[in-house]
Amino acid sequence: MSTIFEHMVLLSNGVQMPQFGLGTYKMTDSEETMQAVEEAVSLGYRAIDTASIYQNEKEVGEAIRNSAVPREDLFVTSKVWNDEQGYDETLRAFERSLTALDMNYLDLYLTHWPVSDSYVDTYRAIERLYDEKLIRATGVSNHHEHHLKEIFAVANIRPMVNQVELHPILTQEPLRQFCNEHQIAVTSWSPLARGRLLQDPTLSAIAAQHGKTVAQVIIRWHIQHGLIVIPKSVTVERIKENSEVADFELTSEEMAIIDAMNRDERTGTDPATY
Repeated sequence: MSTIFEHMVLLSNGVQMPQFGLGTYKMTDSEETMQAVEEAVSLGYRAIDTASIYQNEKEVGEAIRNSAVPREDLFVTSKVWNDEQGYDETLRAFERSLTALDMNYLDLYLTHWPVSDSYVDTYRAIERLYDEKLIRATGVSNHHEHHLKEIFAVANIRPMVNQVELHPILTQEPLRQFCNEHQIAVTSWSPLARGRLLQDPTLSAIAAQHGKTVAQVIIRWHIQHGLIVIPKSVTVERIKENSEVADFELTSEEMAIIDAMNRDERTGTDPATY
């Protein structure tokens, strides 16, 4: 039987990015982080998402080295934080991240937030890292359409990924459509809306129909929309449960019902304020 780990998204440069991975936001306990990443990799997870601001790059790198999986079989993403942005600053921040992870390259490197007056230069630095083959793909995070258009105006290589807050009450359909038109893959952060939807009666009814949990239904919704999804958990049971979404499919009616839950409601910061 196929697993969710076999699902890939083809980026605009031909790189295959796993559609499902592990997020590590707020994993601040060293031992807990290493255990979570090691367990995820042993289960079959091949994509791990971190960031300099998470302060767990060292643990993520160590956990990956402790696994029996070759580095080239994994897809590792990190991000440059707001106070590290700008052209030269981003290049230095990348070196710090690479040193912390103890790796020779990253698969994907993102601007974390579109900081005014610096995010375009930050992306230009990410382009240079790509040209120097220190990253396999370029990207941004939390960028609205107007941010992307500003980057398009100066970029030689358009971002291949945009990682944004996305879940059933913030479906981001106009942004998703724009990204699709410009061959930018979309990654959903906070895919479960930080747990706000886990008791939702509509989702609970759909989950009961499939013998699944609400979290599994939401993850499946992301998958069927072609989104890359990176749910975060430190518990072994939940890490395993989140991945068990390849053995069922939501109907078109169920997808439409979940789509209609959109309220443009964020659990995090609005990038428009940056």
